[in-house]
Order: sequence, then structure tokens, then C-alpha cells
Amino acid sequence: MKIAVLPGDGIGREVTAQAVKVLKATLPSKLELTEAPVGQAGVDAAGVPLPPATLELARRSEAILFGAVGGPGDESGPRDKRPGLGLLRLRREMGLFANFRPAFLYPELLAASSLKPELVEGLDLLILRELNGDIYYGEPRGISVNAAGVREGVNTMRYTEPEIERIAHVAFRTARGRRRKVCSVDKANVLETMQLWRETVARVGKQYPDVELTHLFVDAASMQLLRAPKQFDVMVMGNMFGDILSDAAAMLTGSIGMLPSASIGEGRFGLYEPVHGSAPDIAGRDLANPLAAILSAAMMLRMSFGENEAAARIERAVRAALAQGLRTADMMQPGMKRVGCAAMGDAVAAALG
Repeated sequence: MKIAVLPGDGIGREVTAQAVKVLKATLPSKLELTEAPVGQAGVDAAGVPLPPATLELARRSEAILFGAVGGPGDESGPRDKRPGLGLLRLRREMGLFANFRPAFLYPELLAASSLKPELVEGLDLLILRELNGDIYYGEPRGISVNAAGVREGVNTMRYTEPEIERIAHVAFRTARGRRRKVCSVDKANVLETMQLWRETVARVGKQYPDVELTHLFVDAASMQLLRAPKQFDVMVMGNMFGDILSDAAAMLTGSIGMLPSASIGEGRFGLYEPVHGSAPDIAGRDLANPLAAILSAAMMLRMSFGENEAAARIERAVRAALAQGLRTADMMQPGMKRVGCAAMGDAVAAALG
């Protein structure tokens, strides 16, 4: 298994190290792991967030295990040096348009959720985020001075029909393997881009008569996600709405440190990363929760390599560590034992037997 390991910045390095530890304990003889810099680490090493050598490594690999990118003040520097552009370019260069963000609540963390237990017990939903379009990539964009001499910022929300069609097909196919329900999230009452989104998803949905399709405006969806989250199975949405709502869904599971993700293209190649960011305020202090990174590695084994049993073993080991009462700071509960990032990784690796 040729895997590019891109830890990135901040706690990305710490949590990725624990994911690698667990992978080595799971399939020690099948791994070919090669590490490279990205994000601020890429800027420091080669002057750009995605160094050419890192991109070439990604192209030679069968999957990417990614940490996190970014640091304090990175939104104010030159745009071409901003760490986050390394990840955005990697997604675009590798054709990774479908972002799977599962929100699953482990029973051991029921009390850690910010919602009432009866609202989240048994929670298992998937947010499917389109990754290659929308306002993050649309042109024109930038900050300029207009004809009246006033500075203004412009970003363009843009989607083509084929882009919407391909993510819609992924949503319906995925739902067929779950509870056969798709909720498409948009803002079609205000935005023409989202009118096209709704029309296209509805048209594609007619090819899947066995899957129930509903539509929600993004504001209503955010409310329903907190009011009755278990009504949802697969939620499909554009890049920006998916970015926001998937982080909101994190609190249903007890911590954003529990949310893995997978970014997939047309084939089995994928980029796997925890949903959380680089958290520079706690970086280097052994405080980060590595479970999202470890669960991302499990997704990688299942989705890119077909190693279903190995992935299930990791997921069972995560639950075993939680059942021992081990908690990192972000999900600490009364009566539990607080541990650091490395100790949690050790516990999961030990639970693998």
C-alpha cells in the first residue's frame, strides 16, 4: 500500500503520528509510507504550500494520509503562501471532488455531546460535501478598489451542471448502501447557483427511485441538524455549506476530534484527514485528540484498499479505548481518565492486540 503521509502543521503532526502508529500495528507488512511537507511546512521547506515534490509523491501514491494545515495569522499573508492553499490545490490536482464526513456517535461518548442524549443516541449520518467547485474556487475573486474609490472584496459562487450531477450520483449510490435517504442542502430561494443545484439533484434523483430525496435550505438544515439530527442519513451539499455544517455536526458526536473524513475522486484514490484544523494553540503540548486521524486511517483502508476487516479492527480498537474510560481534554467527562495524544494512540494500538 503506497501511502503519502502529509502531516502538515500544528497538531497535524501529532495526530498523524498516532494514525501511523495504529496503521503499523494493524498491517505491519503491507505498508509503504513516505512523508512529505505541506501547508506552512511546505512554505518553510520549498517556499510554497504544496511543493512540487509533495505533489509528485501524491501522484505516485495510492492514498494520502493528511494531518492539518495552517497557523496564526495565515489568512493575512500573501495569498500564494497561505498554508490552506496546499490542501485546496491538492484536492483540485488529484480530482478529489467528493468529501465524505461521517458523524457517528460512539455510545461511550453519549454524555459528551452538547445535545440531549435522546436526540443523539444511535446517531449515524453522513455529510457529503462537494470539494472542487463553489465559492472557494469561483472566479472572479479578490480585493480591489471600485469606481467609487472604495475597497471591496469579491468571491464568486459557481457550479456547472456536470459538477452537481457527479456529486449527486455519489450521494444516491452511497445512500443505497445505508438507509436510502438523501437530503440535498441548498439556498435555492436566494441564489441562482443553488437553483441550478436543486434542479440538477432532483433530476438525477429520478434515476434512483428506491432512494427518498428531500430538499432543505441551508438555514433550515442547520436548525434541523441540531433539533432532530437522527432524521438524516446522507446530506449532500456544496463546498461552503458542507464546510460549515460538518463542523456543526461535530458537536453531535462529543468533539470535533472524533470526525474523520475521506476525499475521493472517480477511482479509489483518496485523501484522508481529520475534520479538525491545526489548532496551533495546543500544538506540541500532547493535548490533541488523535481519534479522528486514526478513524481517517480506517476509512482509508476500507475505501482505497478494500481492507474492510482491518478497518473494522481499528474502529473496534477506538471503541475499546473509550470503553476503558480514556479521554483527551476535548471530550473529558467526570469519572473518566484524562490522557494525552500519544497515550490515546498507544491505547488504540494496544487494543488491536
